[in-house]
Parts: sequence; structure tokens; C-alpha cells
Amino acid sequence: MNITEEILTERQKRCIPDVSFELIPIKNLVSNQDYQRPLSESHIRKALEEFDVYQINPVKVSRRDGINYVFDGQHTIEIVASESGSRETPVWCMIYDDLKYTEEAHIFADQQKHVKNLVPYETFIAHIEAGDEKQKMIEATVKSYGLNITNSQAINGICAISTLEKIYDRYGQKILDSTLRLAIATWEGETNSLSGNVLMGIAKIIVAYGDSLREDVFKDHVGKMSVKSIIRTARERRPGALGYSEAMMLAYNAKNKYHLSLKTLYGGKSVTNDPEEEYGFEN
Repeated sequence: MNITEEILTERQKRCIPDVSFELIPIKNLVSNQDYQRPLSESHIRKALEEFDVYQINPVKVSRRDGINYVFDGQHTIEIVASESGSRETPVWCMIYDDLKYTEEAHIFADQQKHVKNLVPYETFIAHIEAGDEKQKMIEATVKSYGLNITNSQAINGICAISTLEKIYDRYGQKILDSTLRLAIATWEGETNSLSGNVLMGIAKIIVAYGDSLREDVFKDHVGKMSVKSIIRTARERRPGALGYSEAMMLAYNAKNKYHLSLKTLYGGKSVTNDPEEEYGFEN
């Protein structure tokens, strides 16, 4: 049953935009207003790689002086034009009539003001519910060690979801499995031992050194340092996961005849002017 305007209260009417919907060919849409942000070619390329018609939202259009000005959806129309191979392709548009230019700019500026973005945990769980193979494989790998994926720090939980996905995407399931195994064996669940920087730092070490890395030595030498000490040393070395990799390798090399060069982390490039520091011979 259609809802007629007569049965709506004034309060309800205030919440319903005065718009119409039309299919408009992309060639008949204009999106060169000064308030628009520059097009991101990288965003368009990524969206094309993962193109999904169900992710296409209606384009918001201001019909002013007979011209269809896009004020929300300029990337959408470029993605559709590229995927379809034609600017003759129509897209669904939400048409606002008789908006002023300043009103368009104001709507554009505030369009994300009250949008609540999904956090990584919410996105991950949605992928699990959708049966997506990548997330199912990551979850199975984590659970194989008696752990769970969580939305905050918890006992036997990993909340570094973005890092798990990055390791899986860059290096594959085998490296993810080895990373978790080494982290758990080394610190046995110590606080922050399953944080994003620690896990990515370990993954980079495993990839860089391959079979040269001795897991028993890693567990023995690196495990003698608390995670807090690793974090402190990492911050002194360099930002991000590579700083953690270096901190762990310094501990690995300490009083170790099987020392490994830090250069290997950087493809053989020198990272220090102090040869003793490079091989981990610290006082």
C-alpha cells in the first residue's frame, strides 16, 4: 500500500527528502564543481578490481538550470563508465530540484558528518556471515591455536584484524600460520604479544630470512625479552612494524653464533653504520 502525503505528520515529512529517481546516462552528468574533491585514480582502479554492482549507490544530483550537477557520487560514475566501457551507460540518480550552488556545497561538506564507519571487526564478521573464503581461512587459522578474533583486547583474543588480513593478502596463509605459531611459542600469550606491529614484524622476519631463521633460537633468545622491551627498542629503531622486526632480530642475534644480518630485512641494503649493532652485539 502506498503511503499518501495526507496521512504523514509534519514531523515525518521533515524526514523525507523531496527527491525523484531517474536513470541518467553518465554523459549527461556534470561533476566539475569547485567544491568537489579531485578524482582518485587509485580508488577507481581498486574499485574496478573488486567491482560489485550491489555496491553501486544512487548518485546524488542537483538539477539546476536544466543541468544535472553531481554533488555526491563522482567516483561512482567514473567506476561505472570504466566497467561498462561507455559514458552512455545510465546510473540511478537521486534528483534534487532547484538547489542553489551554495546549498550543494554545504550538503557535500557535511555528507559524512554523521556517518558511522564500520570497524574492522564488524567488517570481518560480515564477511564470515557471507561465507567469504579469505576471512573463513583466517578465522580457521586463528582458532587452530585456541584463539579467537575479537573487537578489543581479551585473553586468547586477537583484535589486530587488519594486520591478519594484510599478512594473508601479502604473504599467504602459510606465513600467517607460521607468524601466529612463532608469536605464541615465544611469549605464550603475554600482553601485546599478538598486537598488529608484533605480528607484522614477525611475518616480515619469516619472509626475509626463510629457512635461515631458526624458530627454536627465536623462541629462546627473543622470548627472553618482554614484549614491553621489544616495543621500547622498536620505537628507538624506526617507526612501524620494521622497527619491531629489527628489535626482535637484535634479540635473536645476541650471543648467538647463528646471527643473521639486519641487511636481509631490507633486501641486502645497509641499515646502520655500526657493525656491532647490526649483528646484535649489544652491551
